[in-house]
Amino acid sequence: MAYDLITMGRIGVDLYPLQTGVPLARVSSFGKFLGGSATNVAVAAARLGRRTAVITRTGDDPFGTYLHEALRGFGVDDRWVTPVPGLPTPVTFCEIFPPDDFPLYFYRQPKAPDLEIEAGDLDFDAIREAGVFWVTGTGLSEEPSRTATLAALADRARSAATVFDLDWRPMLWKNTSWSRTPAAVRVFYAEALRHATVAVGNLDEVEIATGLREPHAAARALLDAGVELAVVKQGPKGVLAVSRDGDSAEVPPLPVTVLNGLGAGDAFGGALCHGLLAGWGVEKIMRYANAAGAIVASRLECSSAMPTADEVAAALETGAVR
Repeated sequence: MAYDLITMGRIGVDLYPLQTGVPLARVSSFGKFLGGSATNVAVAAARLGRRTAVITRTGDDPFGTYLHEALRGFGVDDRWVTPVPGLPTPVTFCEIFPPDDFPLYFYRQPKAPDLEIEAGDLDFDAIREAGVFWVTGTGLSEEPSRTATLAALADRARSAATVFDLDWRPMLWKNTSWSRTPAAVRVFYAEALRHATVAVGNLDEVEIATGLREPHAAARALLDAGVELAVVKQGPKGVLAVSRDGDSAEVPPLPVTVLNGLGAGDAFGGALCHGLLAGWGVEKIMRYANAAGAIVASRLECSSAMPTADEVAAALETGAVR
């Protein structure tokens, strides 16, 4: 049976402080969680009842073992999560200063195992048959992940919903041997956009992809680059979605008291995939995804905070996150 969603990209261990409003240097206790954007999207969709899997790699170490156990616990298929001997499983720390300051500290040296995904190891049949296939900008930052990501996109050939999460994390491109200028990065983004049907990103990310920051202009540029649906997340202003067929929407955010905004985008992504699979219209998908993101923003953790369908429905019914 084909998967509803296959994601490809980052995985790691999130170590989040259990004290909010405290600088990392003075934090004394942490919670350990499954992390990584592509992985969290798979978890988010699984929590909504979808059959999901993730393509990624870990270290051959106890943290890698933990991630396999966590994936299975969330109902995400881990068959394509493989170890890389000699590289440690990545760890990410954050600081939590609600409502809008959440610095991240990535420990992915000397190289993250998830950037060691090889094109020759991919199950192209499964990728081609999935209802939705999701890749990220970070997957383009280094070889062999870059070639593997573009090969998977080209082989799928837009046969079904194919989402490119623009996912611009400049600190994760520092080890590359070529220039990190926006124009250089844009070359790889343009190639991915040629094979995607959906592009999703915030204002910084659409600017990297298109050179434009004004939401409507950036959305049009993404459509011109090849996608059928451009989704521009605007933070407190909500989300803009523009489709090639004219089914478009600009949806305000759901009111929420933010505790940790880091997982909201991944919850949004999982809900976006859920809506695409259900065949909903653009406005309904955006409202649903906004609600899922708001719920996670109200919680400390990311993966384990992903909402169920009942929780999203309740938030939409009340018009706020309780």
